[in-house]
Amino acid sequence: MPNSEIAVNQYPSIPALLQRNADQFGSKPAYREKEFGIWQAWSWAETRDEVEALALGLLQLGVNQDDFVAIIGRNRPSLYWSMVAVQSVGSVPVPIYQDSVADEMAYVLKHCRARFVIAGDQEQVDKVLEVQDQLDDLQHIIYLDPRGLRKYNHAHLHAFQQIQDQGRAARDTNLITLNERREALNFDSTCVMLYTSGTTGTPKGVVLSNRNVIETAKTSSEFDNLQQSEDVLAYLPMAWVGDFVFSVGQAYWTGFCVNCPESTDTMMTDLREIGPTYYFAPPRIFETQLTHVMIRMEDASRTKKWLFDQFMDHARRWGPAILDGKTVSLSNRFLYGLGNLLIYGPLKNSLGFSRIRVGYTAGEAIGPEIFDFYRSLGINLKQLYGQTEATVFITAQPDGEVRSDTVGIKCAGVELKVDDKGEVHFRSPGVFVEYFQNPASTSSTKDTEGWVATGDAGFIEQNTGHLRIIDRAKDVGKLASGELFAPKFVENKLKFYPNILEAVLFGNGRFECTALINIDLAAVGNWAERNNIAYASYQELAAHPKVMDTVQSHVEEVNQSLAVDEMLSGCQIARFVVLHKELDADDGELTRTRKVRRRIIEQKYNEIITALYDGSNSVHAETEVTYEDGRKGTISATLEIRSTHLESVAAKIAAE
Repeated sequence: MPNSEIAVNQYPSIPALLQRNADQFGSKPAYREKEFGIWQAWSWAETRDEVEALALGLLQLGVNQDDFVAIIGRNRPSLYWSMVAVQSVGSVPVPIYQDSVADEMAYVLKHCRARFVIAGDQEQVDKVLEVQDQLDDLQHIIYLDPRGLRKYNHAHLHAFQQIQDQGRAARDTNLITLNERREALNFDSTCVMLYTSGTTGTPKGVVLSNRNVIETAKTSSEFDNLQQSEDVLAYLPMAWVGDFVFSVGQAYWTGFCVNCPESTDTMMTDLREIGPTYYFAPPRIFETQLTHVMIRMEDASRTKKWLFDQFMDHARRWGPAILDGKTVSLSNRFLYGLGNLLIYGPLKNSLGFSRIRVGYTAGEAIGPEIFDFYRSLGINLKQLYGQTEATVFITAQPDGEVRSDTVGIKCAGVELKVDDKGEVHFRSPGVFVEYFQNPASTSSTKDTEGWVATGDAGFIEQNTGHLRIIDRAKDVGKLASGELFAPKFVENKLKFYPNILEAVLFGNGRFECTALINIDLAAVGNWAERNNIAYASYQELAAHPKVMDTVQSHVEEVNQSLAVDEMLSGCQIARFVVLHKELDADDGELTRTRKVRRRIIEQKYNEIITALYDGSNSVHAETEVTYEDGRKGTISATLEIRSTHLESVAAKIAAE
C-alpha cells in the first residue's frame, strides 16, 4: 500500500486511484455482489472498464462539468461505479438515502439542482417521478434494475446498461474529452456532496474535496495497517459519510474488496458468508445483534444457558485483557481458550465476526456494557469519533488503548481543543470545504482559521490525551437542583437491555428526569410467544402489565448504576411511559441515520411529557403516523405512567 506524500500527490482523485489499482493489482477482486444467491465478482481491471463505459455514456447523455448527479439505491457495485464515473466526467455525485420519502428527496434534488439521477430500482424511480414537477433542473433518470419499468415513458428514462453500451459505442468520439476531464481533477476538486441527517433542521449539503477524502483515507488506513487483502461488507446507507469513506475512500486507497449484500433482508447471512476482516457498524447494529443473541439464549436448554452464562462471565473479566496482550494467568487463559472452543468461537461465527481484525463503531455513543460484551469475545472492536464535516475521522482508539468511556486520541493531522463552554473543536485535512449555498452556516460552524465546532460537549484527559464525549452540547444541561443532565448517557444504559429499543430522557431545568421508552418488538415478542401471551399489535404488547413490569425493573437497575456516579446521579428516572408506537424516521422522529430528533419529539409528545410531570397515572395519546405507502393516519391509546424507585446516592455509595 502506498504511504508516502509522493504517492498521495501522484493520485489526486478517486478516478486516479482507480487507474492505479487497475494497473498494480488489476486481477484482484474489487467488488463482490450477491445476486440470486450467488456471489459475483469484479476485479479492479474490470471495475475500471465498467466505470469508464458509464463515464463515456454520461458524456454522451450530456453531463457537464460541475453538474450534480444524484445517486439513490442500496449498496451495489454499479452505484459505487456511478459515483466514480460521475467524478470522472468532472461532475459531483450526491448520494441520497434510499429510504427517504419523496418529499425528502425533492428537497435534496432541488437544493443541489440535480440534472441527472441514477436510481437503483422502480421504487426509487417512482419517488423521483412523484416530485418531478418540483424539479425544474432534472432532465434524465438512469435506472439499474429494469423490473417494473417496461411500460414507463422512456423519453427521459434510461437503462444503466444502455448508457454503458452507448458509452462503449462512442468511445472513439468521447475518450479524449473524458481523459481531459479526469486529468483536470486535483486535490481541490469536489469529490462528493453528502447531506447531513438534519437533527435540528433541514439537511445541509456538505462539500468534501478530493484532499479531504484521500488524505483522510491514507492516514486512517495507515493507523490500522489496512491492506489490499481486507474484505469489508458495504451495507450502510451510501448517503452516509461513513460508508463513503470506508467503501470508496479507504477501498480505493488500499485496494481492498467491497462486498455488497443481496438485500437488507439477507445482510446477516451475507455477513456470515463473507466474514469481513474490517468491519464498521453504528451502535444500533451491535445492539440488535446482541438482542438476537440474548433471545436465542432464552430459547436454549438449561445446560447451554448455564454454560453460556459461566463462560461469558469469565470472558468479561479476562477477554479484553487477553485481546490487548496484557498479562493474564495460564489458568485464566486456559479457561478462556476452552470458552472460545465451546462458546465464543461458535458465537462469533454465527455473527459473521470470525475473521474481524479491526472493527469500529461510531455515529452515537455505544453503551459500555454492549461494547465490553463484543470485546470480551476477542473481537477487536474500537470506537472512533467523527462527523460528516470531518470526513469521518477526528479521534480513534489505538490498539491496546481501547476503553468504553472514551473515543480515542486525535487522528494523524488532527488538532483538538475544548472551549470555555465545554464544546469540542477540531481542525484537520478532512475539514469540509463548505455547506453548499449556505455561507451563514458555514461561517458559524467553521471559523477563518479552519476550526470546526462539533456541537458536542466533552473534555480531553490530560494524562492520556483521550477524548471523552459527554453528549450533544445543546442537549447537555442542568436539573433544577444544579446537577448535570446528560440524556444520551442514560439512554444508552437503557438500550443495553434487549427489551428496550429506544429511549428519550427529559429533565433539563426540572427537578427530576422522566423518559419515553420504545420496546423492541422482536425481543419482547419472542418473550410473549414463549410465555403463551397473545397480542395483536405493538401497541397491545407495549401496554401489557408484565411488559411494563419488566421495563420498570430495567429502569430501576439503571437508577442503581447511576446512584454511584457522582456526576450523573441526578439523572435517575423518576417516571416513565412506554410509547404506543415505535419512533420512526418517516414520522420525522428519527433521522435517516436513526438519531433521535429531540425537539420534534418534545413537540409531538408534549401532552405525554406534561403528564409525566404533573403526577398523572395515565394519559390519552393520539398520534399521527405514516404508513409504508405514504398515507397518513392516527393511532390512539391510553398510556400507563409508572413511577420508579430512586436510589439514595449516599446510601448506595456506602453500600458499595
